[in-house]
Amino acid sequence: MALHCNHFTVYVAFQFLILALVDFSSATPGGSSPNVMSLLQPYDFLYYSGVRAYFGGEWGKAAELLEKSLLTKEALFRVRKQCHSDCVAAGREELSKLDSKEGSLWDLFALDWVQQKAECLRFCIGRSVNPIGHLPVSTDIEYEFGTRNPYNFLQVTYFKLEKLQKAASAAHTYFVANPSHLEMRNNIEKYRRMKGVTDEAFQDREIENEKHWVHYDAALHYEASSDWVQAVEKWKECVNETLRQTEECRVQCELASQRLPEDRGVESVTGVFEKAAALSLSLLSCRQSCVTQVATRPGRISAQEDYLPTQLEHLHIAQFKAGDISGAVQTLRSLLLFYPLDKDSLDNLQLYYETLGGDTGSQVTQPAQEVVRYVSRSLQEKKLLYFGMEKLDFSFTDPDLWTPEDVVPESLRETWRAEKEKMNEKMKEGEQQEEVDDSGFFAGGPVRQVGVTITMDDEILNGTNRVVLDGVMTEKECDRILLLAKDAASSGDGYRGRRSPHTPHETFEGLTVLRAAKLAQDGLVNQSDARLLHELGERVRVLLHSYFRSPSGLFISFTHLVCRSAVSGNQEGRLDLSHPVHVDNCLLEPETKHCWKEPPAFIHRDLSAILYLNDNFDGGELFFTKRDAKTVTARVKPSCGRLVGFSSGPVNPHGVNAVTSGRRCALALWFTKEKLYRDMEREEAKALWAADGKTVVTKDDDESEGEATTTQNARSHTQKEKSRGRGRVTGGKDEL
Repeated sequence: MALHCNHFTVYVAFQFLILALVDFSSATPGGSSPNVMSLLQPYDFLYYSGVRAYFGGEWGKAAELLEKSLLTKEALFRVRKQCHSDCVAAGREELSKLDSKEGSLWDLFALDWVQQKAECLRFCIGRSVNPIGHLPVSTDIEYEFGTRNPYNFLQVTYFKLEKLQKAASAAHTYFVANPSHLEMRNNIEKYRRMKGVTDEAFQDREIENEKHWVHYDAALHYEASSDWVQAVEKWKECVNETLRQTEECRVQCELASQRLPEDRGVESVTGVFEKAAALSLSLLSCRQSCVTQVATRPGRISAQEDYLPTQLEHLHIAQFKAGDISGAVQTLRSLLLFYPLDKDSLDNLQLYYETLGGDTGSQVTQPAQEVVRYVSRSLQEKKLLYFGMEKLDFSFTDPDLWTPEDVVPESLRETWRAEKEKMNEKMKEGEQQEEVDDSGFFAGGPVRQVGVTITMDDEILNGTNRVVLDGVMTEKECDRILLLAKDAASSGDGYRGRRSPHTPHETFEGLTVLRAAKLAQDGLVNQSDARLLHELGERVRVLLHSYFRSPSGLFISFTHLVCRSAVSGNQEGRLDLSHPVHVDNCLLEPETKHCWKEPPAFIHRDLSAILYLNDNFDGGELFFTKRDAKTVTARVKPSCGRLVGFSSGPVNPHGVNAVTSGRRCALALWFTKEKLYRDMEREEAKALWAADGKTVVTKDDDESEGEATTTQNARSHTQKEKSRGRGRVTGGKDEL
């Protein structure tokens, strides 16, 4: 829609009148409205009531109100979305007149359009929502629901009601958005050991709002397996879902009640328009922020930069490799809407033309229309927002890297360029600091255990703070731990073989120290073997604490006996990895060589280790890479008693080659300098053994089986320092 320049500011102001009329009218619904009690109640009131019932020990009432607050919030969002869809045509006739030659009537046509649409929305929303329920909620409530804190309360509430399946589901849903919350992690492990709790309980109840991430991860998985046909399908689903989620977010911006700007003391007509313009600009800013909201994973602080363009880039490459060249041309043309001068994209486009053999039809292929609308609409909004920054002193943070310079007013370009230059400098600094390890460890200390030898050091491994030690275990000890793994698997509990989370070509099994102790207590595994598993962790800790000359204490953070088995008959033509390249305490982004130290990475990990148990399998070698996740710097072949130790930070990206036959078993360990993050399960195991073989339940063990600890509000576990960069690759893994 072209706008007459002299009506520019007025148009910005009119944008908000829709919202103002909706808010004003919905507060006084007509007499034909349904009974107020049958309408959707304020979800913040329901939540506060549920929390009060929780602290009053009224568990049944608390569960009912907390669940109702979640359902009401979702219902409110659905009503807004449906009403927006129903009223989209309202006032369209008047809207078409805005560009007519009747310039003197422009404001009247605009007001008529605004009024008709607002009336439709008022009536539609008023049929379902209590007038109070349409008022804006506080920032505290937005924070509580944004961090999924209602599920924090629900997991304890359901535990008290002995509804363990629901308690586990609530705990898992909360933990997805708060992966650094130690208490909830411990609670989840307790739920897993409780009778009556099945694997189906551990589902994210908010998954409907995160489907684009499910498709994104699935697409990356198919890419890693070189299954390009499936990758194309998943990338298409990811793009479509991302566009849908963005649109739904924008609808909520438009129909959610807006807070009035601070009174500037201007009571003239000009002041009224200034305030209306400020509210309208706030609406546009909210719409733009949907880019960031959709591109942020649950539990992450930073959004993934260029989220939609990144999907399009992956899609056109997958289409090309799958043989759909025409589709690749259309997708690449869509990508060029964001970066029209990108040399690599232009070269790829020429390659696609040549592959099609000069097909003239391909050269007139148009970009996907939904992407055209997305870019065109975004640019229009950016122009208005930058105008507001220049003329009305409005504050706006552009969420996109692809914004063209000509959208920015001349008076703001110098500042805009300087900010962009700062970002480029930081990216260059990240590349230059690639080999700097700030972990505080210094390889080369003494190895005091008799029979242990240094086989590979930093120089041989081509890296920093890396070591391979042989002779850490005897053949007999390796056999004992392998037997422990076998016995635990045959018990059918605690060591469940399942498809690996990283590849469909392998099964994955894992056993913790505490689970081994409990199986031993029940007579299902050998007691001395379970104790040896515990002792090996301490043996490795002492060795690495000395060799890496740790200036402070070193605590075991997690111990995991892991076996990976090749799936018989499913190995032909395999190109994927047993475990993709990653870093243990940050989120690696190979494209920029950055590693973001923020959740869901296990940011408390300082030192990593793998203690191998066998070598009678094919594949399964550990390898180190540079931060590009491609350039291999060293390889380590497993063998009984071989220990690999390395600092957990970005100087040591690593992965595991595919296990193509046999069963690879190893003890994975992580260490931390912070006592807060020590492995509490090891202490529970020690408490069991302290009973000298008697069936005595210690306080700690009693809690582990029969009490869900009340977690603190997520705010107390939120990272204080926000990352200023990207976060394209998912992070923290629980096994190596």
